[in-house]
Amino acid sequence: MEQGGKQRTRDKEQELARERALVILRVRSGAMTAKQGAQALGVSRKTYYQWEERALKAMALALENRVAGRPSVSMDEEKERLRQRIRELEKKLDLAENALEVKELLSAYEEFRDGGAKKNRRIDKKREERLWRSLRR
Repeated sequence: MEQGGKQRTRDKEQELARERALVILRVRSGAMTAKQGAQALGVSRKTYYQWEERALKAMALALENRVAGRPSVSMDEEKERLRQRIRELEKKLDLAENALEVKELLSAYEEFRDGGAKKNRRIDKKREERLWRSLRR
């Protein structure tokens, strides 16, 4: 019930605003004088001119060129700090993974150099190729 009342009030306000805009446009086009416009709206000429000024400023603002697309969303500081921290941690994780691969590669190399004394700990061919690729980065 209350929602319907608010809607009716909003509709009345919009209709009143349209009526004011129409009178202002008639005055600006020369179809009526400012005095006649003020009388039609039931206000003083001073109030009419205030409304006219507000209406013209609002129209100019509404007609300004705007950047196409969605308006940019301002990033709050905490989100930006968290994103930066995630990037740092991802870099550290990548470095740790590379270090582990290098360690495994060195271990495989030492086994190969020692003549296969530790044959049970060999790295399969695919893993070895991946390790070499990561070292070349």
